[in-house]
Amino acid sequence: MPDDARQRELAHHEALYSGCAQDHFARPAVRVFRLHLVKRILQRTGLAKTARVLSLGCGLGDLELLLAPSVAHLSGVDFSPAAIRQAQQDAARAGLVNAEFVEGDLETVRFPAASFDAVLAIFLLHHLSDDQLERLAASVQTWLAPGGVFYSLDPSRRRLSGALGRLLVPNLLRKYQTPDERELEPATIQALFAAQGFQTQVHMYDFLSTPLAGLFPGAHWLYRAARLLDEALVRAPLLSRWGSNFELLARRAGR
Repeated sequence: MPDDARQRELAHHEALYSGCAQDHFARPAVRVFRLHLVKRILQRTGLAKTARVLSLGCGLGDLELLLAPSVAHLSGVDFSPAAIRQAQQDAARAGLVNAEFVEGDLETVRFPAASFDAVLAIFLLHHLSDDQLERLAASVQTWLAPGGVFYSLDPSRRRLSGALGRLLVPNLLRKYQTPDERELEPATIQALFAAQGFQTQVHMYDFLSTPLAGLFPGAHWLYRAARLLDEALVRAPLLSRWGSNFELLARRAGR
């Protein structure tokens, strides 16, 4: 990522995490989405209670704090000082001794080989350049123990909700999206990790539920109803390619 793009990203997230993000992410619909996503991660990855987990781009750590009780240790990394301060405070307030949050940049962060059983990247990859994505895939291959798994969730380039959002609520999108982020082609990301030797799967995660949680964060009932509909839509072969966000599951060989 060019340095000017990095500075734009950092400025945006510092403002976001120092302002409205805490209140927004604590709203009922967003909370229910996070709980659903934690359950989904545990199901997809098969993480055991003994698992060591790394979460890249953890932000405020709201998902990580929900996941931490189900694993042995969780490390969260983000390049925003404001986000890490909040995550550390929330972890201490919750009494979680197995969760740590550190400030770090993907360009410089280093971990010993085979340090983790799982690496997560929730809404992170679409902030990265092509070169960064290639380097990240190689780094994840090194950081994971044999049989370890990488799980990511990102917006699809074909998502109908993105087109509708740009048309109907452009100001809201600009509030939560940075100028340099983009939507991704699922097959391209899958191929990138497959080239590093991972066994890969791609699944569409949703159509309506996550976008609606962002638009109507106080309406948890609306999210739940949309999630039920999404479970049917993502299984429809002719419709699934137009979904909003896709999951990548990439497992390292071994064990």
